[in-house]
Amino acid sequence: MIKNVAIVSLSSGIIGEDFVRHEVEIGVKRLENFGMNVRFMPHAMKGIEYVKNHPKDRAADLLYALKDPEVEMILCAIGGDDTYRLLPYLFGHGELAGAVSNKIFLGFSDTTVNHFMFHKVGMKTFYGQSFLSDLCELDKEMLPYTRGYFEELIRFGTIREVRPSSVWYEERTDFGVDQIGVPLTSHPDSGFVLLQGSPLFSGKILGGCIDTLYDFFNGDRYADMPLLCQKYGLFPKKEDWAQKILLLESSEEKMPPSKYEKAVAALKETGIFEVLSGVLVGKPMDETYAREYRQILTDVIDSPDLPIVWNVNIGHAQPRCILPFGVKATVDVSRQVIRFAD
Repeated sequence: MIKNVAIVSLSSGIIGEDFVRHEVEIGVKRLENFGMNVRFMPHAMKGIEYVKNHPKDRAADLLYALKDPEVEMILCAIGGDDTYRLLPYLFGHGELAGAVSNKIFLGFSDTTVNHFMFHKVGMKTFYGQSFLSDLCELDKEMLPYTRGYFEELIRFGTIREVRPSSVWYEERTDFGVDQIGVPLTSHPDSGFVLLQGSPLFSGKILGGCIDTLYDFFNGDRYADMPLLCQKYGLFPKKEDWAQKILLLESSEEKMPPSKYEKAVAALKETGIFEVLSGVLVGKPMDETYAREYRQILTDVIDSPDLPIVWNVNIGHAQPRCILPFGVKATVDVSRQVIRFAD
């Protein structure tokens, strides 16, 4: 059972702002109710502006948590959009490689970049949930499906299998104090959907938020991000993707289909679809552009034998499972399950 958790703000510093204090208090209490000791790293609660302007301190917090022998789990506060700025402070002199450990690291969204950092230095990680987005859910309890996977992770230190949720939830538009205890609107869900290819395939999963992955190659959001990603070799070479499973999920920005098409095309240009064993795609938030995204995936990838599985409960749409990176996964759409090796 994981007892000691460190919370880091590697992207946005929002958990340090007064307007989310009620959410943070809910999340801390839930972690404590799980029997966990909660520690916020030194700069995690310093607010949006400080965290934005001090990427070196964000990197220092991550390294501190990795090196602290008492910390068993590193939980990201939330995503954001500029954790790539940590690259020089983690790879300039081998800092991250020198701090690698077997601790649990959990986060999603912009944290995609951090997962690729860890992949580069050989550390396994877990993708799919964060502190503010999941532990701080304003309803009376965490969403049951989400909670189940979080509990499994802290109890066993791993995820053994993932099955689809029977429901999905509309995203909350108001996070005020008056929303405490207000449930999300739910809808029946349809399980894993095979868009093409074999229903049975396996490989180690790697990937994340497609918005963030597009920024690896496109400088419209931050002109220097593609340059830094290239300088530090953050996106693996084509041969490194052989027999891996690519995870793609889309953010709350709900990118228009025209941009989604460009993002998939950018990934295709790397050649990875020629060597992957399959693709897993998360349900888009509020099912926005679901039909368009599905069509783009099959049309742009243009490789009918490559398995593409749609509607996985991972990423920005709620509820959220947790997917281990760096562990062999076997996807069985016929049986509606993704199993992971020990």
